[in-house]
Parts: sequence; structure tokens; C-alpha cells
Amino acid sequence: MLGLLMNENEREEIEYLIKREMDELLFDLDDHRIDHMVKRAMQERYQLLFQLFKRVASHHECLKYMPRKKKQQ
Repeated sequence: MLGLLMNENEREEIEYLIKREMDELLFDLDDHRIDHMVKRAMQERYQLLFQLFKRVASHHECLKYMPRKKKQQ
């Protein structure tokens, strides 16, 4: 287990950076031109970023970026 000390400004900056990256991934996941395998890797990256995001963001902010459930095929 690792620990990290940061002040409020650093926490806000990390939250902002993670949100921008997750927004870009969500935008790209809706692009029909992107290959399925690439989208799968993007979804895995989104999951990882969301785990980090939960550690620095408020519960209300986390609800906005909650990963969508996969559709049954």
C-alpha cells in the first residue's frame, strides 16, 4: 500500500486532469470508427481512471462519471 500527501490545490488539479481524460475516453468510445479491441482497452483504462477518481472526488462528482453497465448481447 502506498500513501500520498497533497494539498487542496493539488487534489483539485488531479481531479480536473482525471475528469478531462475520462471525458475524452467517453467521447472516443462513442466513435463507431474505432476498432472493438481498441475500445476494450479504452474501457479498461476508464475503469482504472475511475478508481483513481473515486479517491480524490466527492461522491456527487463520482456519480456523474459512474461507468455504464454493459448491454447484454
